[in-house]
Amino acid sequence: MNKILVLGGSGFLGRSLCEQLVRRHPGAEIVVPTRRVVHAGHLRTLPLLTIAEADVHDAATLAALARGCDAVVNLVAILHGSAAEFDAVHHQLPATLTRAMHGAGVRRLVHVSALGAASYAPSNYLRSKAAGEEVLKAGDLALTILRPSVIFGRHDRLLNLFAQLQAFAPVLPLAASHVHFQPVWVEDVAAAIVKVLDDPAWIGRTIECAGPQVMPLSELVRLAGRLAGHERRQIALPDWAARAQAFVMEMLPGPPLMSRDNLDSMRVPSVATGRLPGLAELGITPSAVAAVAATYLAPGTGVARLDGWRSMHR
Repeated sequence: MNKILVLGGSGFLGRSLCEQLVRRHPGAEIVVPTRRVVHAGHLRTLPLLTIAEADVHDAATLAALARGCDAVVNLVAILHGSAAEFDAVHHQLPATLTRAMHGAGVRRLVHVSALGAASYAPSNYLRSKAAGEEVLKAGDLALTILRPSVIFGRHDRLLNLFAQLQAFAPVLPLAASHVHFQPVWVEDVAAAIVKVLDDPAWIGRTIECAGPQVMPLSELVRLAGRLAGHERRQIALPDWAARAQAFVMEMLPGPPLMSRDNLDSMRVPSVATGRLPGLAELGITPSAVAAVAATYLAPGTGVARLDGWRSMHR
């Protein structure tokens, strides 16, 4: 491939993907649009990568960005917001992207969704993710969809957050402590995107991206604290208290650590169904969370800063 457009490339997953794309396609131009160039400063050292200040929600701008590209990757997502905001990012943007790609004469698209996405799901996040999938499937594109579980890695907003909270809080009140996840390493998800981009056999298919272990949130939190050297006692919050806590967090300035919609999403385990192909079918052996997290949480490595906490990108 000679030119690839990566929407959401300045975010957590985008960082790893751009690095892998540069290694896999050393002569290709990677274009990363962002609302503010400063958000993508960490990508400046990558060769042949262009950072474009642009509003990807504008149809004309998106068509201009896509023109001349061999493929587009869409990583844009939000974790918090109103029903209208989720719809704008997860549903309306894919619809706009479909029109833009047709106008630019580009058909190949890899789209990152989420495990649990369904029209009947309990949260705005998951329902809007499903709506985005459907509009893309109806768009006559050469489409591959990836559905990851919660993604971890050096710059994540999950394990780093819980490690930092336990560094200061003597006791950790924990909502949804029983909910199960199948955490997947960011580098494995990025590798999956690169592989399906290079192999047309994956066009028209949906892939579940999940790690080798199914773990309740409480165990993930204990792992983060233990690796960082300050594991704390947890207090499992009942549902009413969890929702009250989330409501208060929503009222605080800045992006909340937890929202009521997050709690609704966690009514659905973020675990692979096994009914769709996974990383193994791509030839990827997923990495265990403990082994990877030890490289950035253990004492001496330093708890990584929560890069991109205010970013709207994954």
